[in-house]
Amino acid sequence: MSYPIRVRAGALIIENDAILLIEFDDQNGLHYNLPAGGVEAHESVKEAVKREAKEEASIDVTVGSLAFVYEYAPHLADYRYGETHSLGLMFECTRDEDTEPSLPCQPDPNQTGVKWIPLRELDSIVLYPRVQKQILAYVKEKANGSYIEEQDLEEYPIIL
Repeated sequence: MSYPIRVRAGALIIENDAILLIEFDDQNGLHYNLPAGGVEAHESVKEAVKREAKEEASIDVTVGSLAFVYEYAPHLADYRYGETHSLGLMFECTRDEDTEPSLPCQPDPNQTGVKWIPLRELDSIVLYPRVQKQILAYVKEKANGSYIEEQDLEEYPIIL
């Protein structure tokens, strides 16, 4: 069965003024993502957040409140990330103290690391989607439930 919108769930994990991100190196160069992925059949969104944190960063998390919602509507964003319409629900999470972030035994293709990036350096990295401003605003204001649309975000310059 296919759905018109893919639902994704992710973890926003902040500790000691740093954010936990998944590092990738592929045809787009070195870049980062929040620990996130598609919600599977017979799985709640919060269960998906826990699974993705475990699969991508080898940690257990406690899922808190909704930090923001991100929508990628391909037709409104010049199809920059393909044709799959997606809705991402990103939750503030806390890492269970007995787990340390690390590269999983079977990482995603092109995943090269799991990194704590200081919040003050967030603007100097490539993060997909480009939600650095929204993350920093959330950390500062704790304003839950922001709704972010890809076509409203700044684009990275195209490097040929």
